[in-house]
Amino acid sequence: MRESGKCNLTITIDGLKNQRGQICLNLFSNSEGFPTSGDRALQSASMKITDTVPTITFQNLPAGKYAVAVIHDANCDGKLNCNFLGIPTEGFGFSRNPKIRIGSPEFAEAAIVVEGANTHIQIQMRYLLGN
Repeated sequence: MRESGKCNLTITIDGLKNQRGQICLNLFSNSEGFPTSGDRALQSASMKITDTVPTITFQNLPAGKYAVAVIHDANCDGKLNCNFLGIPTEGFGFSRNPKIRIGSPEFAEAAIVVEGANTHIQIQMRYLLGN
């Protein structure tokens, strides 16, 4: 039985280019640190990539607004690798799948409302270079 007022957020990751490495997710409850400062995330998770569609659930969350940042960490170093121009060489994605312009999206562009027992979202991976 779940705690009163607690919610689960289940995330399905689509569009992985290959099965190398791992998927790393950071869940943020506000704009502080989003999306690049994993040490400021409310919760983090990672999983080795297999031949199944990756699905991860963050459990027992208070109802509210959250944003998720995902990386396809192909070399398992725990960070999004970029080239000398700062362009990501590994895949990435965000909740609400916002349009990518120069730089990362703002928290508000990726924020979702988590409420009720279970909220399900899909994140589409994006690859700008390589991988």
